[in-house]
Amino acid sequence: MRAIWSGSIGFGLVNIPVKLFSATQDSRLDLDMLDSKNGAHIKYQRINENTGKEVPWEQIVKGYLYKDEYVILEEEDFEAASPKKSKIIEIESFVEETAIDDIYFESPYFIEPAKGGEKAYALLQQTLEKTGKAGISRFVLRTQEHLAVVRPRENYLLLQQLRFAEEIRSASDLTLPSHVKIAKKELDMAIELVKQYTTEFDISQYKDEYKAELLKIIKAKAGGKKTVVKKMRVVHTKSDNLFDQLKASLGSKPTTKKRAS
Repeated sequence: MRAIWSGSIGFGLVNIPVKLFSATQDSRLDLDMLDSKNGAHIKYQRINENTGKEVPWEQIVKGYLYKDEYVILEEEDFEAASPKKSKIIEIESFVEETAIDDIYFESPYFIEPAKGGEKAYALLQQTLEKTGKAGISRFVLRTQEHLAVVRPRENYLLLQQLRFAEEIRSASDLTLPSHVKIAKKELDMAIELVKQYTTEFDISQYKDEYKAELLKIIKAKAGGKKTVVKKMRVVHTKSDNLFDQLKASLGSKPTTKKRAS
């Protein structure tokens, strides 16, 4: 793996040299864009809107439109905005790990100690594990400030980016059912159905079935076979059929359940 960030974790007066590695990878099929007429690759070009000519990467800069004029930003401008946060993941406070709502979680990153930081790293990892706490911090990655939580996982530290509260939309605009009366027998039957389908969560049992099926189609088409689309009609359950359909669902649990992730 290649480190995407290197710096330090600030833990009180202790600075732990660390590196960040992406903890996820893309599992989607790598599909290219082609011209339907001749199968040629479609390429993206960075075109100057005034000259119509392509602009090389090394000539491209970032700018912010301010009072109808662009202010060009250099690399040093991004670092000058917060030199400390560009180099240090400063833990500002500790919270109960379970107190953070999952809606705020974003990208996870592995934290690895750099040379000389092994003991301090182990101390922080074991301390968080023993206390059940997580460290809230802010740092700058790729010219943008991120809120993050540092938490223990197995025998290492994980950094998980968090969304800021302002990034979460309000649910007040949703059109939700109100004054809906649920009969006791319907609720009891639904609870029984949930109990029947309840299992221990094992992430390894859930595979990307859509990708697997799409790959089968690709291989079949490569062999000259035509794609056959299975017709499917979804019949929505009516309010007065809820109890009967819940009852019919009991005992019909499939032997293995897999969902596309």
